[in-house]
Formats: sequence, C-alpha cells, structure tokens
Amino acid sequence: MSAKLQPGMTLPDFELPDENGDLHRLSELQGDDPMILLLGRGEHCPRERQHQKELIKLYEWCVVGFTSMVTILPNDQHETYKLKISTPAQWTYLCDEQLEVQRTLDIEEYTDPHHSASVPHTVVLAPGLIVDKVYVGYWFWGRPSAYQLWEDLRDLFRRIKSDFDPTLTEVRAAWEATAAVA
Repeated sequence: MSAKLQPGMTLPDFELPDENGDLHRLSELQGDDPMILLLGRGEHCPRERQHQKELIKLYEWCVVGFTSMVTILPNDQHETYKLKISTPAQWTYLCDEQLEVQRTLDIEEYTDPHHSASVPHTVVLAPGLIVDKVYVGYWFWGRPSAYQLWEDLRDLFRRIKSDFDPTLTEVRAAWEATAAVA
C-alpha cells in the first residue's frame, strides 16, 4: 500500500466535484461517523465496475449502520457518471480529474500506459478522516468483500463507540446517569 495511506494517518480533506459538478469535502461527507472510501482505478476498468457492484449490499447496510461510503475516480464528470450508473450505486462518486488525490497519495498506476489510472485502494476511515485499514486492489482479489468490510467496521465501532455493548454494567450506568440529568 502507499506509504501515504498507512493506518493512523489523517487523510487530507480533499474537495472534489461529483458527477454533477457539485463540490464536496470528504469531511462533510463523513460527518462524525466512519467512512468506506473507494479509491478506484477508473471507469475503463471492468474489475472496478464489478467491485463497485459487489458493494451495493454493503451500502444498504451502511445507510442503517452510521457509516458513509464514497468512491473517488481519476476521471472527469462524464466518465464518473458512466461508472456510477452502470453499477447502479447510490453513494457519492467524486471526480479526481486533475489527479490531485492520485498525486497526493502516490497511487498512480504506472503499469497502464493508456489511462490515468489509480492503483485501487479501499480505505476504512475512523471519524476525523483517520485511516484505520487499507486494502490494495491492484489484483482483483486484493479488494475487500462486503463481509470483510463488515468485520472491519465491527472492529472499528467496538473501539470508538463506548456503548457498543449496551449490556455492560458500566455502559448502562453511564446512560442512566445521563438520563437522570436530562
């Protein structure tokens, strides 16, 4: 994985357009919750399309699981939209047409002489754009399944949510103390 995508690092708060040209900051899309960030290879790649399709079920879980999902592609708006509608994903897709993300994170795929492709990475982000886990998907099997990401999110939530297990005596006592004040 890129030396600029290591667990514990803070990801830069990139501001990029979506397929409609509307600008979004990663921190705005993440809010206070974890995020799955898909740094895609590009619209031209059938493996990219397949991986995005495989994560549609994960997105349905993310919606109810206090987790956001974002894809960044090294493409213009038109190409980004083509990939989004071909999957058909419902999460936010952002365009890195100027290759700012690719250059900053040093993920240019130097083996593709025909496209401005990125080496695909899937990044699990803790709140505050903190890198928690990274997968490198240059080879398709390096990309995580929805179930692997579920396990990663379970582990992350266990570490960041003090009430992850509400049956613990101390968790219940903290809730009752808060409820008594309100």
